[in-house]
Amino acid sequence: MESHTEAIDRDQDPRRWFALVVIAIASLMVVLDASIVNIALPKAQAALHISYANRQWVVTAYTLSFGGLLLLGGRIADYAGRKRVFIIGLIGFAAASALGGAAPDQALLFAARGLQGAFGAILAPAALSLISVTFTDSRERARAFGVYGAISGVGAAIGLIMGGLLTQYLSWRWCLFVNIPMALIAVVLAIPNIRESRLTGKTKYDVPGALMSTLGFVAVVYGINEAATPGHGWSSPVTLWCLVAGAVLLVAFVAFEAKAKNPLLPLGVVLDRVRGGSLLSQFFTASGLFGMFLFLTFYFQSVHGYSPIRTGFAFLPFSIGIIVSATAASNLLPKVGPRAIGVVGLVMSAAGLFYLSFISASSSYVGAIFPAMVVMSLGLGLAFVTISSTSLFNVRHEESGVASAVLNTSQQIGGSLGTAIFNTIAISATATYAVSHVWHGAPLAAGVSAPDAATYGYTVAFKLGAACLAVAALVFGFFVNVDRHHLAQHDDVTEPEIAARNSSAAN
Repeated sequence: MESHTEAIDRDQDPRRWFALVVIAIASLMVVLDASIVNIALPKAQAALHISYANRQWVVTAYTLSFGGLLLLGGRIADYAGRKRVFIIGLIGFAAASALGGAAPDQALLFAARGLQGAFGAILAPAALSLISVTFTDSRERARAFGVYGAISGVGAAIGLIMGGLLTQYLSWRWCLFVNIPMALIAVVLAIPNIRESRLTGKTKYDVPGALMSTLGFVAVVYGINEAATPGHGWSSPVTLWCLVAGAVLLVAFVAFEAKAKNPLLPLGVVLDRVRGGSLLSQFFTASGLFGMFLFLTFYFQSVHGYSPIRTGFAFLPFSIGIIVSATAASNLLPKVGPRAIGVVGLVMSAAGLFYLSFISASSSYVGAIFPAMVVMSLGLGLAFVTISSTSLFNVRHEESGVASAVLNTSQQIGGSLGTAIFNTIAISATATYAVSHVWHGAPLAAGVSAPDAATYGYTVAFKLGAACLAVAALVFGFFVNVDRHHLAQHDDVTEPEIAARNSSAAN
C-alpha cells in the first residue's frame, strides 16, 4: 500500500527546486532595484540636469506604478497564466531597465522607471503564486518561502553595495543595465523549469479601478511636486487643480469598488479594525521612511562628498539592523503578542529618525548618523514583522493574496506621497535658510545649495518623518487590539508565507 509521503513525492514537480532558483533570481532583481537606484541618484541628477523638485520622480515613478497596479497584476497572473505573466514581467522589466539606462534626459528616465514599476507589479505576485502552486507539500513550501524571504531581506543590502560599485567604477546607468542579464538568465531558465498554472473560470479585470487609483495618486504627487517648482507654490492653479483632480479620482475609486462585482480592492479587507489599523500604520511608516533614504543619500554624497561605494557601506548597518531585529521579532511574536512589539518598534524608529534630525553639515558619521541608524533599524525590524502578521489577521484564505498585496500597496503609495511631500518641504526649508544665512565657504555652482542650507532642509524632512512614525505607533496601538492568543488562532496562512509575502516592506 502506498504511503502518504510517497504519494506526495509522486505528485511534486520534479523540477521544483530549479524553479525556485529562477524565482529567486527574479525576486532578487526586483529587490535590488529599490536600493541600487538610490545610491545612483545624485550622479543621475547631475548627468541629466534633474531639478531638485523633480529628483523624487526617480523614486516615485516606480513606486506609484508598482503600488497602483499590484492588485491588478496579481489577478492577471492568476487567470492569464502565472508562468506566462512571470516571463512577460521579466522581459518587460529588462526592456524598461534598458530604456532607463540609455535615457538621454530626465523625461525618458522617469517614464522608464514607471514602466519598471508596471512590469514589477505583474512580476512580483506571479513569483509568489508560483511558489504556492509549485510546492504542494506544506513543509517544502515553508522552506521555499523562507528562501524567498531571506533573498528579500538581504537583497537591499546587496543593492547598496552593488549600487556603489557600479556607480563609482562604471556609471550610474549600469544600476539599471544590470537588470538586463539577470532578467534574461531568469527567462532562459524559466522556460524548461517552471510549469504553467492558472485559475479556471472567467474573470473580469477591474481596469477602471486600477486606472482611477493609479491616476489619482499620480495627480496628487504631481501637484505636490509642482508646489516645489520655482514660481508655482501651493497656491498655484496647476498645484491646486492636480490635488483636486487626484482627490476626486480617489473618492471615485472607493465608490466604484464598493459597488463593483469583481472589485480590485474588496473593501472588507481594509475595513476590519485590526487589518485596517495595520495597513494605516504601514502607510505612515513608509511615508516617514522613504524620504529618509533619499535625503541621507544626498547628505552623504553632496554635503560630505562620500563616493557612491562609501555611501553604500554607510547604509549597511541599517539593513543589518533590520535583519537582526526581524529575526528576533519572529521569535517574540508568539510569546509577547503584536501590539507591544509593534508599538515599541515604531517608537524606536521615530526616536532614531528624530535624533537624525539634529545633524549639521559638519556632523560625524559615528557620532550622529550611526546611532540613529541602529535605533531606527532595530525598531523597524520589529515593526515590519508585526505589521505583516496583523495585516492578515482573520482574513479569509481566498483573500489572503489580496490582503498581502494591499499591504505592499500601502507601503508603496505611502512612500510615494511621503517622498513627494517631504522633498517639497525640504526644498522650501533650504531656500528659506539660504536667504537668512549667508554662505561663507567656497563658491557654489549655479543651482547648487550651500551645504548648511541643504542640511537644514533635510533635517526638517527628518522631523516630519519622525512625526509620521509616531503617528504610525499611535494608530497601531489604538486599532490593533489583539494579543498573542488571538494571533495563535489565525492560521489560514503559514508564518513563512506571511513573512515572504511582506518582507519587501523591510527594504
